[in-house]
Amino acid sequence: MKRPDIPKAMLSALIAWTIGVTAYVTSFFIPVMNDQEAQANLVLLVALIPAATVGARHYYLRGSTTSGLVLGTFMFMNTIVLDAAITVPVFIYPAGGDHYTFFGDYGFWLLGLEYIIVVVIYSKLRTMYSRQDVKLKA
Repeated sequence: MKRPDIPKAMLSALIAWTIGVTAYVTSFFIPVMNDQEAQANLVLLVALIPAATVGARHYYLRGSTTSGLVLGTFMFMNTIVLDAAITVPVFIYPAGGDHYTFFGDYGFWLLGLEYIIVVVIYSKLRTMYSRQDVKLKA
């Protein structure tokens, strides 16, 4: 199993995190549901798919062969650090929350699982289509 290219994986995680936080925060300015927190979580649930895909695509652009599971886990760990350092102090503390409530919420860990699964699926599809492309050219 190949180790991830650390700087590239960190940048990929930063890209995905930025898209996710932007979607989450923006959802508060467009009230559709009565419970805006639930609305923001739903928006994040949906936005996480393209966010993780864009991050993984950025990582794999130059043909890296790192496992999707390793990359997804590494990217999620970077997201945890970004959330602890930026998201919680800037967005959660003013709303009355703290690190414990943020990271203790099972929804956070379900989103993390989704994040990793999206990266794994992207990696598998990328590998599958690249192999088909080689077979078609031969």
